[in-house]
Amino acid sequence: MNGTPPPPRDAIEKMIVSDVQALSAESDELGRVFTAQHDLSTNDFRALLHVMVAESDGDPLTQSQLGQRVGVSGAAITYLVDRMVESGHLTRARHPSDRRKVLLRYADHGSAVARSFFTPLGRHVETALAGFSADDLGITHRVMAALIDSMRAFNAELRDS
Repeated sequence: MNGTPPPPRDAIEKMIVSDVQALSAESDELGRVFTAQHDLSTNDFRALLHVMVAESDGDPLTQSQLGQRVGVSGAAITYLVDRMVESGHLTRARHPSDRRKVLLRYADHGSAVARSFFTPLGRHVETALAGFSADDLGITHRVMAALIDSMRAFNAELRDS
């Protein structure tokens, strides 16, 4: 190091909060551009994002769960999902252990559309992270996971109130 002491913890926490806000704003702008380029509504994009995250977490969503996350009525989510299935972005699949449930998954076409748009971002991210060690990235992952958990907990509290 250069001998300069690190900032105090509260200052670092404020910087992290500011970074998360900036990351969220940039992500929101990318979503806006994606929706404009692919003739999707904001709720369409939000729904696709929730389906992708849930699938990545290994816990695919039902239509009802998606409606709760997007914050729309049962009729509205049915209309949205029907359009997303018809356009090739999503598929419906039976739950492997509960045949009464239907899970939403990304369709091949939807994955291809997302890949074509977001692959260049992946290259930028790869370049940005190239200078960090695996240990640095592991710590960052733990911090990001803790932030995501805190946001999910807060969202759950808001839904329950």
